[in-house]
Parts: sequence; structure tokens; C-alpha cells
Amino acid sequence: MDVYEAIRSRFSVRAYADRPVEDDKLRRILEAGRLAPSARNLQSWKFVVVRDAASRQALAGAGDQPWLAGAPVILAVVSTEPGRTMFCGVPAGPVDCAIAIDHMVLAAVAEGLGACWVGHFDQARCRQLLNVPDSAQIVELLAMGYSAAEAPPKKRKPLEEVVCYETFA
Repeated sequence: MDVYEAIRSRFSVRAYADRPVEDDKLRRILEAGRLAPSARNLQSWKFVVVRDAASRQALAGAGDQPWLAGAPVILAVVSTEPGRTMFCGVPAGPVDCAIAIDHMVLAAVAEGLGACWVGHFDQARCRQLLNVPDSAQIVELLAMGYSAAEAPPKKRKPLEEVVCYETFA
């Protein structure tokens, strides 16, 4: 599958088949995240892989997201330097982690899996559950597994509404 096909076919999967994700596929997906670019190439992230059913249930409860427990893998993407800011004034941690997450999502699609970014969770509770230190911050949870649902039609604005040339318009 080429990258454009992966981009077109990706959707937020919230229903997963009762089927484990193979170790080799998960490793390739994690490798895609590891290879993502980051500000000053600091790679200030950690990917916490959660496969244990009780732990997944606890994470689902920490955000009132019951469907999350059905994902055979949940990745907590953690910024290890959440206070670092790029020269342009934008926080580097969330941007770097988002790039890594998107690499992993597209790799998951290429591996025949589905995924869903999850930002609705209790930061303090999830940090406690995963033993994330106070110096770090969970940027997103990433649910992953074999989809039990069909992709809905994409609803996106036309290109002309989101692109301008030379100056902001």
C-alpha cells in the first residue's frame, strides 16, 4: 500500500475485532514512530505499549471511553520534555509526538490495522496508571487493532477552503 492509499483509507476506528496484533506488525509500527522527525532531532518521546486487558480497561475508564478497552493495543505517546518550545513559540512536545503518532497510524493502516487518536482522557489518572513521571506528559493515547467496522465516508472541506497562496487569506 502506498502512502496516499493509506491516507485515503485511514479512519478513526472505535470498534475492534477480538484478534491480537502480531508482534512483528507492532514492532514495525513502533519503528515508524521512532523514525519520525522531531524538533532539533531530540526525539523526546516514549511510547508506552499497553496490551494487558485490565490495564486497557483502566485506561478506558480514565476517560469515560468504554470502547477503548476493546482495542488490543493502546499506545500512550508521552512527551519527555513537554515544556520545551521551538524558536517559533510553538510547544515542541505535542508537535513532535503528533508527527510520531501520524507515522504510526499510517504504518498501522499499511499493516491492515485500524487506529484512533484519543485525547479525551484524565491526564493525572493515566499518568498514575502508567507510572509516567511528573516531568513528562501524555500527549495522546492511540488505540490500535483490527477494525470491526467499515470506513465511513470522509467529510472534509474542499482544498480551496483550506489552502491559500503567498499570504493568509
